[in-house]
Amino acid sequence: MTVFLASLFLPKTVYFNLPDSSLESEKKPSAPTVQGKSKRPPLDVRPSLFTPHPANSPPLTPTEDENAVEDEIFLDDAGRGLRIEVPDNAEFKGPADKDSPTWGDRNFQPRATIDAAPPASILEHEKVFEKAKELGRQGIHQPRKERTDSHDRVFANANWQIVNADQGNGGLRKAAEAAARDGYDGEFTWVGTLGMPTDALKGTQQKEDIDDRLATEFNMLPVFPSDKDFDSHYQHFCKQILWPVFHYQIPDNPKSKAYEDHSWKFYVNLNQAFADKIVKNWKRGDTIWVHDYHLLLLPGMIRKKLPEAKIGLFLHVAFPSSEVFRCLAVRKQLLEGMLGANLIGFQIAEYTRHFLQTCSRLLSVETTEAGIQLEDRFVDVTNHAIGIDPVSLNLHRQDPEVMKWVNIMRDRYKDKKIIVARDKLDLVRGVRQKLLSFELFLNKNPSWRDKIVLIQVALSSGSEKGGLDVAVGDIVARINSAWANLAYQPVVYLKQDIPYSQYLALLTIADALMITSQREGMNLTSHEFIVCQDGQHCDQKHGSLILSEFTGTSSLFGGQELSVNPWSYRQCSEAIKQAVEMSEEEKAARWSSLREVVSHHTGSHWFTEFLSKLDQSYEVQHRHDQVSVPRLNLNQLSKLYRQSERRLFLLDHEGTLIPTETAKDRVPANPQRTLAVLNDLVYDPRNVVFVMSARRPDELDRLFRLAPNLGFIAENGCFIKFPGKSSWTEFADRKKVATWKHSVRNILQYYLERTPGSEIEERNCSLIFRFRDAEDFAMAERQATDWTAHINESCEDQRVHATQLEDCVVVEPSDWTKATAAIKIFEGLKAHGGGENQSGAPDFLMVVGDGRDDEKVFRWANKLKTDGEVNESFTVTLSSRNTEARTTLTQGVTGMLSLTYL
Repeated sequence: MTVFLASLFLPKTVYFNLPDSSLESEKKPSAPTVQGKSKRPPLDVRPSLFTPHPANSPPLTPTEDENAVEDEIFLDDAGRGLRIEVPDNAEFKGPADKDSPTWGDRNFQPRATIDAAPPASILEHEKVFEKAKELGRQGIHQPRKERTDSHDRVFANANWQIVNADQGNGGLRKAAEAAARDGYDGEFTWVGTLGMPTDALKGTQQKEDIDDRLATEFNMLPVFPSDKDFDSHYQHFCKQILWPVFHYQIPDNPKSKAYEDHSWKFYVNLNQAFADKIVKNWKRGDTIWVHDYHLLLLPGMIRKKLPEAKIGLFLHVAFPSSEVFRCLAVRKQLLEGMLGANLIGFQIAEYTRHFLQTCSRLLSVETTEAGIQLEDRFVDVTNHAIGIDPVSLNLHRQDPEVMKWVNIMRDRYKDKKIIVARDKLDLVRGVRQKLLSFELFLNKNPSWRDKIVLIQVALSSGSEKGGLDVAVGDIVARINSAWANLAYQPVVYLKQDIPYSQYLALLTIADALMITSQREGMNLTSHEFIVCQDGQHCDQKHGSLILSEFTGTSSLFGGQELSVNPWSYRQCSEAIKQAVEMSEEEKAARWSSLREVVSHHTGSHWFTEFLSKLDQSYEVQHRHDQVSVPRLNLNQLSKLYRQSERRLFLLDHEGTLIPTETAKDRVPANPQRTLAVLNDLVYDPRNVVFVMSARRPDELDRLFRLAPNLGFIAENGCFIKFPGKSSWTEFADRKKVATWKHSVRNILQYYLERTPGSEIEERNCSLIFRFRDAEDFAMAERQATDWTAHINESCEDQRVHATQLEDCVVVEPSDWTKATAAIKIFEGLKAHGGGENQSGAPDFLMVVGDGRDDEKVFRWANKLKTDGEVNESFTVTLSSRNTEARTTLTQGVTGMLSLTYL
């Protein structure tokens, strides 16, 4: 059986070996230079908040359009730019979980020709349009970027090689490799794009050859979307819409709407291309595992084509609260696409809770701690954090190049404390907050000046231009101009990636790693730092970890890291001071605890555990699928019924003994046939019959006054009345009930005033908000999701749960259910018997129901049979939905009532 790993980028890509002059005609000519004119920009003084050193402010940073240095040193004799060949095992590679180089901008891969993105602001659209028309009247037209036929012919005939990709999900890639090394014997096939434009290969033999070789030699199925689909999907919708929202950067400017309208259809197109590729290659028994926010629609698309497929989805980034996620115009489509999976995984419990609340609020579906109940199936939801591969990391640390850089930097920064940071330069990563905190630390702690260095490696994200870049540059310049001298520079700022050997060397010699992300799923740099601080390759060991509390990683480390709020500069500066002044004993103790966590949460463990959980979820869901549940065998039931001596019946009232429509009446009446059937059952002294209901005890006494020997479960488990008894046993604590009712009633009263025609019904242990007769039923139904989520979020600690039904919302205790009442009844019968002629536990158990609140009773009864505590157990559902019941009765209430004649 095959596991399809669907990720946006494949672990491999293609490099083309081009003739030296193949792209010469497409090179931009170098800017002409003027003799005698300086090629560097003139010095200027930047404004500064610190007046004592105005003359030390650095010059303006050259922009992309300026030539800060001579271009000729980068040209060959023919005036062409030097082309750097990147071998398969290139040393210049940082960790692969960072952003990839610019898509479609490499000389050894095809280029893309795509339509321009929408203007930065739709408010300026008319202004731009008018200017374009005026220029057009003057005969001036904007040149169109065109890919020439010669360009396509070059790539269609050039030699090529398959190499390791330097983009994509490196954490996933390493986890899969580690799992295979550690004994995972399953076969997995990657599905993804090559990370390059492919329109130039359309209809060529090159494309077929690349496809065949990747499939046969590397177990990889490449997806070839059009250049326009990929660019609009990735650069526009993913980076401009989804990424900010998932990291709490709410799109609140006109540009966001423009990008959303422009790129949503391309997001759909690319997901559909992945679905078509997987469906074409899927065989019964295969597993499909979809990764990350680029492919959220994929599970739903595959489910439509392959209803029986085993599908998992893991989201590597954070998942925001419902208040943020609901800002997306396509929120329902995204959620419905995700719910096509059998199992959805998140990094930590917080993201799982946010997802469940979002589905409850936006889709009006029933959620539990285990997952989401849809109309026809259940979707499991779990959280399990991804990790690193310490074995592979330790092998890389033994590289002589790493040791060389360790020695160089230890010598360079001798007798200084080193704080290391490596982040993408975008608003989410908190680089600006980190630098301001370091500046505050130096201002407040003069004794540490000349003794501490912050090394900040900033990777260009490709989406942040101008504002943030300039702000960060200003802060760096201000700090260095204030405290630097000929022998000391407080901030070493590298706006570029560094070779992997230098990266590992930095983690090895650092006294602290500082991560101030405003939001982040799982920061694996912190895991790598902890492994590198074991002291095996350097005298520096047990460095401190300063970690933002808004990263998923923070929830794993149990407070052994120095947790900070990145918006609190004072707290961050104090954390820096604590890190560099911490005693060796405390550092060792903290590091040992952190290392234990990293050793447990490895990439290999995450990979195998998720697939194991997916197998279990699929098996249970398939077993509970309505089409998999057999009909009740009446002949077998009759035979086992007659052979038994002590029988217990637990029969649901609403929807089982009486029709659902009758049960909705405020004062329902039991049909005469129902009472006759129940009296026939209790006439046999070997039978004990309990009726389960959501109604109050006094209502059940009145409804069944003509069936005196019945037992009852009232208000879904809060009350029990044993057969032959006149009094009820109450399990709920009245004081606790009164407390939570007061809180919930205030919430419901708020919505009652805004929903004309609705009403609140109060029972002994529950509250029911009925909107069946609301003046605007559709609006009330939509708002019901809001107050259901409101109650569940605000009253969770009071052990109550709100459930939205067809025309009402029921709020009741979480600790008392039909299942807890059934357990009490069974234990009572074991201890005291069910009547004069009975003693001991029942040897025949039958549970019949039709609602979701009956599922826990089904589960309990099935477990009794599995554990051998009862000889025969029959769980029967009258519902057409997926169920825990082992059998189904398709005749509904009529079929139920006919059982007594067996």
